[in-house]
Amino acid sequence: MVARAVPLLSKQHGIDCVIANVENAANGSGLTEPLYEKFLKYGVHLMTMGDHIYRKAEIMPVLQKSDRIVRPVNYPADSVGKEFAIYHLPNGLPVAVICVMGRLFMRPPCDCPFKAVDRVLARIPPDVKTIVVDVHAEATSEHIAMGWHLNGRVSVVFGTHTHVPTADECILDKGTAYITDLGMTGPYDSVLGRRKDRVLRSLITGLPTPFDVATDDARLSGILVKVDSDTGRASHIERVRVDEKSLPGGVDPANEHND
Repeated sequence: MVARAVPLLSKQHGIDCVIANVENAANGSGLTEPLYEKFLKYGVHLMTMGDHIYRKAEIMPVLQKSDRIVRPVNYPADSVGKEFAIYHLPNGLPVAVICVMGRLFMRPPCDCPFKAVDRVLARIPPDVKTIVVDVHAEATSEHIAMGWHLNGRVSVVFGTHTHVPTADECILDKGTAYITDLGMTGPYDSVLGRRKDRVLRSLITGLPTPFDVATDDARLSGILVKVDSDTGRASHIERVRVDEKSLPGGVDPANEHND
């Protein structure tokens, strides 16, 4: 879906910068270096992670050296990865991204997300007006609270982790675009991306069952935001969803189950 939909959306809407949470890309958990390279190839400029950041040990060198991907800022200080990343558009304008993880119902335990994001914001150069924050959290209350906490100080606050797109996209009163959760890019004929039969068996019987990744009804979910590059204030936000069948050529059976 990323390979086919992102270039199309970028062309249709004149998108300057594409940001994606990629922590579940490697068969549902973690990220590998080949997949990281694929995201760059397909037009993703900045990437965020979350609680599955270290599930694939091979991603560690990428997290250490890449200036395109970030770890949650409230992880321990010695954690591998950068706390913020800045991408320069072709015209030279910078876009910064930060990821922060919630504490309610999340593992592993993390430091205070509010104090951590304040600390990192203070380190971003003052000439960077466009700042985007990914709030990777289970509780919608934490997403919403972080939106108000950062209102007027960043351009966009979007939530990830629940896999379910929310319908509360808005521009807060001080110019920050906000949505509680972008939703999942993946197979929607599933339970949060996992095979329905496996999840149901586990929930009904209590027996341990491998939660294999599902394959059908692929969709891309996200948001499109317009930001004033001089002020960093957002002027427009809208939800975006692309179904596999709506893409030119429809479903390609040969590529239907690719990473």
